[in-house]
Amino acid sequence: MVLLKGFEIEMYTGTPQGEIVGLSDKIVASLDGFVREPDSRNVEYITPPLSNYENILCALLRPRRTLRKYLQTLGNYTLIPGSTLSLGGSDRFFRSNPDNPYHDYIENTYGTKVVTASVHINIGISDPEILMRACRLIRLEAPLFLALSASSPFIDSKATGYHSTRWGVFPQTPTNVPLFASHAHHIQWVEEQIAAGTMQNVRHLWTSVRPNGDNRPHDLNRLELRICDLVTDPIALLAITALLEARILQLIDNPDLDPLTQSTFSPEELISLTAKNEAAAATASLDAQLTHWQDGRTILARDWIAELYAEVWAIAKQHGFSCFLSPLHKILREGNEAQQWLQLHSVGVDSQRVITQAIIATQECEVELENKLCSTLTT
Repeated sequence: MVLLKGFEIEMYTGTPQGEIVGLSDKIVASLDGFVREPDSRNVEYITPPLSNYENILCALLRPRRTLRKYLQTLGNYTLIPGSTLSLGGSDRFFRSNPDNPYHDYIENTYGTKVVTASVHINIGISDPEILMRACRLIRLEAPLFLALSASSPFIDSKATGYHSTRWGVFPQTPTNVPLFASHAHHIQWVEEQIAAGTMQNVRHLWTSVRPNGDNRPHDLNRLELRICDLVTDPIALLAITALLEARILQLIDNPDLDPLTQSTFSPEELISLTAKNEAAAATASLDAQLTHWQDGRTILARDWIAELYAEVWAIAKQHGFSCFLSPLHKILREGNEAQQWLQLHSVGVDSQRVITQAIIATQECEVELENKLCSTLTT
């Protein structure tokens, strides 16, 4: 059994010099498969649910190639890596749809804290109780996925002190989201939040992990990991996804792998512990000191990831995708995108130069992958 996987990718558009420019209204009007975010400076595309990693790779690249070609018809515009307004513009909102009342609420309540780019990873799980168990486990381990993906160390041309400024400032909503003990618990809780106004609608559940489906909260069919910063390198993104899938396959095979039964902490203590771990991972990513949910031991994020890798590699191999898991070693060795950018910054490369180099590297990576692996794409 290999699970279905799909992505929601948010990316900024702008100039080769790194200035972020709002173009989503034009993009959505002209291209199929792209949707608006509340701010016009980023745009989202969604890949179809697929099981095969080779096909997923091309599904990630194809819309970006289409988008890049379209941007050239508008002017000298490109796609900009990173998950925050790295070089400027965080002082105001640029509405993509001024007539949308939900966007009114978002702008007035959260401001530009939500004007971020990210990747949401969706893994198909049809049984709602297995899905809830997976959400419990992955929520407690979500800081590890943030540590692997961090790519937002700058805002307004300044290093912020975070590796993931996006998750450091992002308004997680509602404030207190429990570990859902069952599908029924999740339904009851969501309905209570909407009645109380702490959620505006079923989509207004902004936490690191949530169950998702076409008729939330009743009909659910996938786990959505929402904590990751934008990962522009598709090979790195698929490695992170392979770790997530292998961990979920391990959980499916082992029903005892459940924080509600396998931890020395209460559910409330687990939520508090995880919030601290998320904050630590947002600050120091792979070098963050975390508290393990099972027994409370202190462990570096990179060491915890290495432990999980060793646990799940045989599962990935059994299911035929271990080659997509193995690039995690490179991330652990060389650092995530934020760490690489901050290393350049520490030796005197200014933030604009860091971002402009990343813009070029991102496009070159796409071209190389398309030529090597997705040669059937139309030109």
